Amino acid sequence: MPSETLWEIAKAEVEERRSGGSESDGVEIGEKSVFFIGSKNGVMHLLVLFSPDEPPKPTLALEYTYGRRAKGHNIPKDIAHFWELGGGTSLLDLISIPITSDTLRTFSIVLVLDLSKPNDLWPTMENLLQATKLNVDKVIMKLGKKNSKAASEMRQKMWSNMQKDHPDRELIDPFPIPLVIIGSKYDIFQDFDSEKRKVICKTLRFVAHYYGASLMFTSKSEALLLKIRGVINQLAFGINKSKSICVDQNKPLFITAGLDSLSQIGSPPLPDNDIGKFHARSPMDLWKKVYEKLFPPKSINTLKDVKDPAQDPQYAESEVDEMRIQKDQQKKKKEKVWVNSCF
Repeated sequence: MPSETLWEIAKAEVEERRSGGSESDGVEIGEKSVFFIGSKNGVMHLLVLFSPDEPPKPTLALEYTYGRRAKGHNIPKDIAHFWELGGGTSLLDLISIPITSDTLRTFSIVLVLDLSKPNDLWPTMENLLQATKLNVDKVIMKLGKKNSKAASEMRQKMWSNMQKDHPDRELIDPFPIPLVIIGSKYDIFQDFDSEKRKVICKTLRFVAHYYGASLMFTSKSEALLLKIRGVINQLAFGINKSKSICVDQNKPLFITAGLDSLSQIGSPPLPDNDIGKFHARSPMDLWKKVYEKLFPPKSINTLKDVKDPAQDPQYAESEVDEMRIQKDQQKKKKEKVWVNSCF
């Protein structure tokens, strides 16, 4: 029997890695993906800040580019794949394209929210995160069938940013992959009424902490852009994560995942006698109701009507749905304690 050619050996190794049979369990650390999603003009605004000399080009659908970073002489360069979803929430179906079993273990999400449009903030955030999480959960489920070890490691990795003795560990629900929430146009936001800024800051802090995400605000300030560049470089190339923190609502927020707490964030910003008027099913639902009381959605007709993608028939996946139901039942017991403590 003739010996295999070098090409045949390489091809077989790639196929083995994709099927999950390799001892290294798949994607090499030197190759990562970062997916930018967010407000219709928020993502474009952020990317323009990074390339001020280039004229802004609105993303029409889904765009891709890549970057490389040298590690040393005769050492292969790290590669970062950058995806950008255009159209705000109008193209949710495209979210599934870059999220695959081959890329998921080194995949990160950057959610960019336009702070200058607080009435659009919650529906944009909710629709994009729900649709993204649903797609990620489906891929993890499929990955588990081929490589149960890799799927198990991903589920454990969700908790990597939260210390084992953190008091909120039983009250949060980490996003299945690394998530960074960036509030853009801080230069406009800083001129808002102080009470409005307080509500927006506390709400975004709660959402970020609940999902085990990092949260930061940015603008045209070079100092802020340097911080954001550092965060993106960490996601794309594994550069050391910043431990900086700023929770002062009168300054640009910068909170690395796992460094905040519910006790520091406090209760939803409403008088105690008003909180009891909200019939919330969960802490997230309570914060949503409080936020939308002050900032009712104005552009709901321009947003894609996906109140809950998990209930959308086109995304039906029996095994994923069954696991979701079991997890929701467990969470409800824990969430009742938190909600009751607010009354």
